Amino acid sequence: MTKPSLPELLHAAVTAVGGTERPGQAAMAAAVAEAVDDQSHLLVQAGTGTGKSLGYLVPALAHGERVVVATATLALQRQLVERDLPRTVDALHPLLRRRPQFAMLKGRSNYLCLHRLHEGVPQDEEEGLFDQFEAAAPSSKLGQDLLRMRDWADETETGDRDDLTPGVSDRAWAQISVSSRECLGASKCAYGAECFAEQARERAKLADVVVTNHALLAIDAIEGAPVLPQHEVLIVDEAHELVSRVTGVATGELTPGQVNRAVRRAAKLVNEKAADALQTASEGFERVMELALPGRLEEVPEDLGYALMALRDAARTVISAIGATRDKSVQDEDAVRKQALASVESVHAVAERITQGSEYDVVWYERHDRFGASVRVAPLSVSGLLREKLFAERSVVLTSATLKLGGDFNGVGASLGLAPEGTAGEDVPQWKGLDVGSPFDYPKQGILYVARHLATPGREGSRTDMLDELSELIEAAGGRTLGLFSSMRAAKAAAEELRGRLDQPILLQGEETLGELIKNFAADPETCLFGTLSLWQGVDVPGASCQLVVMDRIPFPRPDDPLMSARQKAVEEAGGNGFMAVAATHAALLMAQGAGRLVRATGDKGVVAVLDPRLANARYGSYLRASLPGFWYTTDRNQARRSLAAIDAAAKADGR
Repeated sequence: MTKPSLPELLHAAVTAVGGTERPGQAAMAAAVAEAVDDQSHLLVQAGTGTGKSLGYLVPALAHGERVVVATATLALQRQLVERDLPRTVDALHPLLRRRPQFAMLKGRSNYLCLHRLHEGVPQDEEEGLFDQFEAAAPSSKLGQDLLRMRDWADETETGDRDDLTPGVSDRAWAQISVSSRECLGASKCAYGAECFAEQARERAKLADVVVTNHALLAIDAIEGAPVLPQHEVLIVDEAHELVSRVTGVATGELTPGQVNRAVRRAAKLVNEKAADALQTASEGFERVMELALPGRLEEVPEDLGYALMALRDAARTVISAIGATRDKSVQDEDAVRKQALASVESVHAVAERITQGSEYDVVWYERHDRFGASVRVAPLSVSGLLREKLFAERSVVLTSATLKLGGDFNGVGASLGLAPEGTAGEDVPQWKGLDVGSPFDYPKQGILYVARHLATPGREGSRTDMLDELSELIEAAGGRTLGLFSSMRAAKAAAEELRGRLDQPILLQGEETLGELIKNFAADPETCLFGTLSLWQGVDVPGASCQLVVMDRIPFPRPDDPLMSARQKAVEEAGGNGFMAVAATHAALLMAQGAGRLVRATGDKGVVAVLDPRLANARYGSYLRASLPGFWYTTDRNQARRSLAAIDAAAKADGR
């Protein structure tokens, strides 16, 4: 029997999911197949509505080797595992004459731990364990959640936190889960044979397609101990998020509370001398942190350096002592020991990393209203790590609706450790960039309006002219507005001010769960939704409820952001343009994501309004505009109002 062609396979898959074949999807599938066959790499920008998940799943399944698909969001993981993969596999089975298997794999702490559930949680203050179900009052929210999770444990097949609905707080979940460092290991655990995390790993080993998240991909790359099964092809969806997720995994943090916990957990398991040394080091660290002021530490201050060296040395002694002692009086000693060891090792690792003082790390103090001060350390860049760990041994496809910034892929490519497209060299990963466009007619469906007449936003102070403009635009649109703000403070100030001026209801991020807010926003066309970062990327509301997307200002990183400013400075010291490479790239990605909230379906129409004149007036404005969808562009405020009023009238005439 002849091997089915890629167009035949794609046609079968698209028909099975009830979709429409699109030229961009076919071009993407062909490029993915070519990259996989050549063992090369591909960056592919596929606009909303292209059907990009089938654009990579079909050629990947046809190839026959194991594929890992990594996504940034839970929503896309679920869509792949619950909808796209089952239907695609069913559709391709008769043509491929085989049925590819697929599985989802997450980090260990995402799965219920049967040992924790049945044996209890190692307690910090006393020896042994305590029963968290008895300790929590049954009438409390925590107690109710724990009882519900105990019932769920008897019926769940996966033990996956995301299958528990409604969900529970992080505090409740922590009572029945463990990190990979705290896990006893299947061979030493009484529940090893039934362990949900181990079962997920076993399923992944047998699967042709493993769906995971960016964080687990980063852990697999950074820690050297393989978490993911061997794979020949890696597909990274939502790839615009990858650098920040990998940076997050590679960031270490120390707080006085975290160190105190480590001291309490280890105290009963080691000799008095070792315990006292760790306690003394902990107190010294706490005293230093009481005086910590937020900001980057270009050099580690002497007092912090001494405190961290004392912590490092005391932690190392405790780690050795825990390994050498046994105490039969401690109930379920292995679990208590493992949790203590995990806590102390974490303190040791961060203290040692900061005291070593690598030129490739950035160190800074942070202050939280609730948690107090912390010292953090993050890599100046993850590009070298990604180039070495991601692109060396497999074919990698990176895809997103926003990868092409300022007209090419080189900006995003550089952040991933890739040389400019077409660069030749023995150790230089070869890659191609492809923009397959979008099925939407952006110039006819949307307007990009820049409020050129407004004052340039300053760092502080109210923007009365911006609020007046926003109020007029919302009135013209009849509500239907998604307000994307660069800070929570700005979103709150706008919501408070406009609630007093307008008849339209205004929802504010933080006043309800994000899912509930988006549902209410979509249900009532007159409603507006204001918020910050997660709204720039996480809102999918096609139709008449979202016909005006407003950005209050260009979302450059804060000038006092320690990591971003350090990265910018490093580019400048290497002779590059730090502002364009770091700040403008960051803003372009966010603006492209934010503008993408407007047109989600072929019938959608509306306006993206940017209330920051720099997008029209500044030198870098053209770079940022080139990163946005190709909307019709205007700086005429009256034109924007007339268009919004017409779109609103048309929607009302249709009863929407």
